[in-house]
Amino acid sequence: MSKVHVNPIGRRTVLKGAASAAALLAAPAVLTRRARAEATIGGDIDWKQASGTRITVGVIPAGYFQNLEAVLPQFREISGVDVTLEATPPGQIRQKAILDLSSKTGKWATSATDPMYYPLYVANGWIDPLTDFLDKPELTDKAWFDYDDLLENWRGAASIDGVPYGIPYEGEATIQIYRSDVYEKLGLSPAETLDDYAANAAKVNDPANRLWGAALRGFKGAGQNMYIYPSIFLAFGGKWFDGDKVVVNGPEAAAALDWYVSLLKSTSPEGVENWNWPDIADAFSQGTLGSYIDTHNSAALLADPSKSKVVGKVGFARWPKGPAGRRVTSIWNWSFPINASVSDKEKAAAWLFIQWAGSKEVQAATSYGFEGGYKRLGVNRTSLWESAEYKGLLDGIGAGLTQTTMDSIKEDTDVDWRPRVPQWAALGEVVATAVQSALVGQATPAAALDAAQGQVDGIMKQ
Repeated sequence: MSKVHVNPIGRRTVLKGAASAAALLAAPAVLTRRARAEATIGGDIDWKQASGTRITVGVIPAGYFQNLEAVLPQFREISGVDVTLEATPPGQIRQKAILDLSSKTGKWATSATDPMYYPLYVANGWIDPLTDFLDKPELTDKAWFDYDDLLENWRGAASIDGVPYGIPYEGEATIQIYRSDVYEKLGLSPAETLDDYAANAAKVNDPANRLWGAALRGFKGAGQNMYIYPSIFLAFGGKWFDGDKVVVNGPEAAAALDWYVSLLKSTSPEGVENWNWPDIADAFSQGTLGSYIDTHNSAALLADPSKSKVVGKVGFARWPKGPAGRRVTSIWNWSFPINASVSDKEKAAAWLFIQWAGSKEVQAATSYGFEGGYKRLGVNRTSLWESAEYKGLLDGIGAGLTQTTMDSIKEDTDVDWRPRVPQWAALGEVVATAVQSALVGQATPAAALDAAQGQVDGIMKQ
């Protein structure tokens, strides 16, 4: 794994920076009624070793965690651990976790964690390295849990300097989604390069008939426009570090942001600079967009005939290559670390819960094996992505969705997609603000990023 910059910073600075961060949206959630699902759990360990322990787990109110809650009675039965899932909106869960961890109150034994927050947590000693749990045979049956089966780069996103600190539960990749019928009519192929993508969008663009060429997230936030811009930045040859200095401006950065601005200005609906993924997916589902680039999970909406006018008219492809010859997808997942401040018994209970939730059996039971209407599309294991059942689920949404997404995860993911530093919350907000100022025409891309660089320098010195 690449080295992560994890210089410890003071709690006051941490909380001040965190408070200024914009809310990161989670992967798309489809809220459904609870439904019963079963999984036969394995593992040659004593699942009752923490029996009688009570723990609370922080999650977000998303379909994939609702599915987990539906099967949670099984874990309580096999472990004797009383687990409560406490749902907190994405924009708040990070702040609550930071307050809990930094104050050492131990309210949450574990919580769904944004991968960009691991440098902060590790730098301050707020979470335990999971080698302490993975390497103990009384806690983990290594052959059964099969840590290496977890998607490699998702493991990397929850690790620091090769040491695991979290177990991925749910994740996604960013892919190119396009109207296959419109592209076929115009003789277009899915874009191989960013220039091709802009050219396709220009040819599709027909506002007079309520069809726009393309849309990307423009809404300001570390998980909104900064969910899209880092991929463009790296595809243009940008580098986040010059030695230990975080760099957000320069020729490659300005060129990347200029491409972003130009695309949205020329081929997107008015107001797109304030759109997030639900707005984009909804517009596409109503037949008013020719393409977009966003989470593969959003494809589920497009296949729902009660909500979509483009069922059966959707194609998928990987992020287009940039001038540097790279395709760079986002690396996004929710994963579970262990709070260093809770008791040893609570840590054992949390670890049993984490490995149960991340197991092949439970991942399958909350995805294609789930009896409810919402089937998870972001499971954590290579073996499941390669299974006939999971492929059938994704390809039932649209031909090629499984292969496109899996290729993106395997070949286009960069663990250092964004600068992994403890100050990310404040830094990400500064760059997100600069990106939006360029998108709305308040500043040129170069000027916006130059101004951001000055702020970033100040943040990194705190």
